[in-house]
Formats: sequence, structure tokens, C-alpha cells
Amino acid sequence: MAQVKLILREDVPTLGDAGALVTVKPGYARNYLLPQGKAILATVANVQELEHHKRVVAESMARARKTLEAERDRFEQIVLEVAAQAGEEGKLFGSVTSANVAELLEARGLKIDRRKIQLDEPIKDVGEHTVAIRLSKDFIAKIKVKVTAAG
Repeated sequence: MAQVKLILREDVPTLGDAGALVTVKPGYARNYLLPQGKAILATVANVQELEHHKRVVAESMARARKTLEAERDRFEQIVLEVAAQAGEEGKLFGSVTSANVAELLEARGLKIDRRKIQLDEPIKDVGEHTVAIRLSKDFIAKIKVKVTAAG
């Protein structure tokens, strides 16, 4: 029985991801993939268009990667200093939260959404802490936050 070559337009479980070139049985293509709009026929023109689209996406991702690397490097140069009321054992009366870190970064001219700042728990003691900032799925910048007792 002959097989049909298709280009997937969206992810299909057990078959492939969007943009993949797959070979399936004619009935599966004719009765499910094509009518649902999940795939298109792999004609020469469509394959060339897919290859062009992949190149364009790869170039734009390379540019975005370079920009994110520069931004990550800029963030990792930063050391934030926070003076907070603390007890004698170095425990803070309050805490330093992701919102506080976002405000301190904004004061330095770096606007970042507080939800991108990854603090498992608010900082509750004096000392130097490392805080992660998720710039994208693959890029995480780490900044240092020095918490000192306010005199």
C-alpha cells in the first residue's frame, strides 16, 4: 500500500511536532489529518516553503539568543543592597520579596516583571543571597542581593 508524505501544521501525539515531514497511510491522511487542518500535502513547493520558514525561524532565534545572553550578562553584574530592620541574630523583622527586588532593579533602570524573579521563599535573614531571574525558558540570570541590618 502506498504512503503519503505530509507536513504537520501542529503537534500530533504519536506522530510528530509541527513542521515535521511525516509519512502516513493514505486513509489516515485523507480522513483525519487533512480535513482537521493538522497537516498539508508535502508538495515540492510546500517543502521549499517549510525549509525557508525553518531558516527564518532559526535566524530570528539566533538574534534573540544573542540579545538574551547580553541581557543575562548585564543582570549578573548587578549587586543589590538592601538595608532592613533586623534582630540581634540576623533575622529580619520583615522580609525581602520578589516585589522588593523588582523595585530595586527598576530604580537602577532595569524594568523586570516581579513574576520572573524566582524566590522560593522571601529572604528573611541578613547576608548575601543569590536570586534567579528567568529571562526566557532557557536563560536564567543570577543576581546577588546583600541584606544588611539597618542601623
